[in-house]
Amino acid sequence: MRRNVIAGNWKMNMLPGDAIKFIEELSGLVKDTSNEVIICAPYTDLFYILNYAQDTNIHIGAQNMHWEESGAYTGEVSPTMLSSINCEYVIIGHSERREYFAETDETVNKKVKSALEYELKPIVCVGETLEEKEAGKTIEKITGQIERGLAGLTSEDLGNIIIAYEPIWAIGTGKTATSDDAQNSIKAIRDKVNEMFGNDDVSILYGGSVKSENAKELFEMPDIDGGLVGGASLKAGEFSKIVNFDK
Repeated sequence: MRRNVIAGNWKMNMLPGDAIKFIEELSGLVKDTSNEVIICAPYTDLFYILNYAQDTNIHIGAQNMHWEESGAYTGEVSPTMLSSINCEYVIIGHSERREYFAETDETVNKKVKSALEYELKPIVCVGETLEEKEAGKTIEKITGQIERGLAGLTSEDLGNIIIAYEPIWAIGTGKTATSDDAQNSIKAIRDKVNEMFGNDDVSILYGGSVKSENAKELFEMPDIDGGLVGGASLKAGEFSKIVNFDK
């Protein structure tokens, strides 16, 4: 259901000891927020921070998963493995997975369906390259990703999904889409979701060099429900400022 969500994506960072310290520090800084707080951590951190996040308002997610329950897929992690340790969320289709590991809209769709089957909540990522943006193809690209990535789902499924719009040219570059550009892109995503499912009651986040200085302006746009935060989620103090943008 639509709500304000601030999700941190640690990417390939944080050893278990650092992760535990982070959760201990963050929990005190965000305990009074009404926004949903999620940390998506490397597999090696998950068991530890799931334990330390108990009795806090911090939700925990993974950064990827395979769509199969088990099998000869060396190096992969299954949805059952994540659900067995009470992981709640999983990022699916991040642009870095698409670019470096050949993920497609079709594999994203398989993973989304599998995550939902095993009671995991997918955070589905879409976004355009700089070349696509300059060619005026942003809306075509991201709505196409939504159409293919969420194909075959129901309006009931929508209640357990979060969508994150991350313009690829803004990820880790220090460049950020203007609040108006981000709003326009996310409005187009929301319209596509409404066209597909007959409602648009889903949280849609902005990601791409989100930091405490720009969070409030971005998150107060009418169709933006929070952020998927990369580098700024690695420091508890900075991340807590983003979580508490509305204080």
